[in-house]
Amino acid sequence: MVSTPYFWIFIGGGLGSICRYALSAWIAGFKFTFPLGTFAANVLASFLLGFVLGAGLRYTLPEPLRWLLISGFCGGFSTFSTFSGETWQLWSQGNTSLAVLNITANVLSCLVAVYVGLRVSGG
Repeated sequence: MVSTPYFWIFIGGGLGSICRYALSAWIAGFKFTFPLGTFAANVLASFLLGFVLGAGLRYTLPEPLRWLLISGFCGGFSTFSTFSGETWQLWSQGNTSLAVLNITANVLSCLVAVYVGLRVSGG
């Protein structure tokens, strides 16, 4: 049995990326104006992350399964799930200000990064 996290994260990330692409491609066929494919992937990945974290509190999950699902699949399906999990953790620990700061900083920073990337690439 392979015990290195890199292997399991690699496998899960690949599967998550394929699933995200398939979901987005399927939803794109409905011609929504809103980016519903990405939204759906973000919400589903966040749900899965919460589910796996919650299951980990109730049951002992093998490390390779956690690597495969949390860092791998959720990371490949949507990095938004990690962001959501961390924000929820801050909020649930009473760090409301940090949770709001995390939301604001992530959203604004990512929008700025998209803009900078577009400008650097000549877009």
